[in-house]
Amino acid sequence: MKDDFKLPEECETMREVRLGVDATDRELMELLDRRFGYMRAAARIKTDRNVVRDEARKAEVIDNAVTDARKRDLPHEKIAQIWDLLVETSIAYELEEWDSIRA
Repeated sequence: MKDDFKLPEECETMREVRLGVDATDRELMELLDRRFGYMRAAARIKTDRNVVRDEARKAEVIDNAVTDARKRDLPHEKIAQIWDLLVETSIAYELEEWDSIRA
């Protein structure tokens, strides 16, 4: 079921803005759930715990986010910080999953 909310350019009241923000936050949680599902898959697939942390891949993911943020005229420095935290949280989660699978 799709939430009943207006796109930002259609909003005329703060109630509409808040409904849109809440709906967007729920969509973001769905996407985060999927992203962390990929971390579970990676933990299952990787046979060596030492390859869970991949600094080159981390840099690539953050660079991709910054490039996309710039194209969208979003605050790319803050997006880089958010993505750094997201990737670090993902790595920690993947390590926990890796250990759990092999316990």
